[in-house]
Amino acid sequence: MLFDHPNPFFLAHGGFQIQIEQTKLALERSGVAVDWLRWWDPKQKANLVHYFGRPHPAYIQQCHEKGLRVVMSELLTGLGSRPAGARKIQKTLMAVARRVLPYDFVSRLGWDAYRKADVVIALTEWEKKLMMEMFFAPPHKIHVVPNGVEEAFLRQYVQAKRGDHLLCTATIAPRKRVLEMAQAASQAQVKVRFIGEPYSPEDPYFRQFMVTIRESAGWAEYGGGVTDRDRLTEEYRAAKGFILLSAMESQSLSALEAAACGCPLLLSDLPWARVSFGSQASYAPVASPAITAPFLKNFYETIDEAPRVQKVLSWSEVAEQLKGIYREAMTSR
Repeated sequence: MLFDHPNPFFLAHGGFQIQIEQTKLALERSGVAVDWLRWWDPKQKANLVHYFGRPHPAYIQQCHEKGLRVVMSELLTGLGSRPAGARKIQKTLMAVARRVLPYDFVSRLGWDAYRKADVVIALTEWEKKLMMEMFFAPPHKIHVVPNGVEEAFLRQYVQAKRGDHLLCTATIAPRKRVLEMAQAASQAQVKVRFIGEPYSPEDPYFRQFMVTIRESAGWAEYGGGVTDRDRLTEEYRAAKGFILLSAMESQSLSALEAAACGCPLLLSDLPWARVSFGSQASYAPVASPAITAPFLKNFYETIDEAPRVQKVLSWSEVAEQLKGIYREAMTSR
């Protein structure tokens, strides 16, 4: 089988890259022959393409003409975080566009990919619902396969005493709202340690974040970026709990990693989080630092009674689910 995606990893490392790379590694370890699609290589052979993103319908048609099944995985991060009213307006505009705009223009948006692909993978039941409502994806084609975590986060350790701080691991960017969390930490007088990197050290949001760190009187602490997985595991296991109050997510890998390491979670009160973790996490609204601060304070002070996630999948378990889906795709039609 072949993997394909439209994203230039070298420009913005993130959760989607980790998802793709770890899925490929886990499939290979389970005995599946996987390669990156080389569109310039006519000798490359396969029987299935797993496309991460939303392919053009013509791409899917060309794959079918060559006897290739197409599995697509798309993250509906922005769409899944919009209010119901905004999604309703978007759906109306999409219907109008289909009626009045040339087909060649509309087809470039890839809306029909959900109907033309052989299989569609959603990370959560919430995204499955959106795929059916917004893009008319046939329900029988959609499979929900959540993200996994690397084995390092699942290893059993003799638990050392946790520290007195909460942890947030996220890219230092506006949609992750780390600046607002740092401000809330100062107002609540709760110690929060931040791990992550900006897209650019010159980014104004990052620079304001660093100003807030310096002015927080030690309540907000910045530990830079951590790429070593064992070191990151130590960070999770040293924390009293984990917070991520981002404005939009598909299914946070950081939250899953923290949960696997035994951290109680405080997450944005958004559908992706509620569907992923239900009663096994705590929630706060996406709001100003002043509104967030009491939620942060309460989470910290009652953390011993806070719920914990009972089960997080490994990437190996994710690969086993995908193998079954691939087999089904190969025998259908």
